[in-house]
Amino acid sequence: MQIIFPKEPPEYCGPELTLAFAAMVDGERLECVITAEALEDHFGAESTRAEDMLGAFDAHRERIEAATRRLLSETRGRCAVLRSGYVRFYEANVRPS
Repeated sequence: MQIIFPKEPPEYCGPELTLAFAAMVDGERLECVITAEALEDHFGAESTRAEDMLGAFDAHRERIEAATRRLLSETRGRCAVLRSGYVRFYEANVRPS
């Protein structure tokens, strides 16, 4: 499975307190989502305000994409919602390269 993340800015969704970002999975565009809770718990977002969430995403994009890549691989490209619990599990079990 080939997973590529276009270098596009994520999109804030206030009512759902998420950021949406794109992935290309085997050539098909897929919308991925990370929750505000995950950004606050693991990536330093100070609040659910757009600027705080976007700043945390930008500062930790590589880690967020790595966790999302693993989630997409595990679900064969079907689940693209990165929640705090998954990030905690992923980071506790990630193997250094």
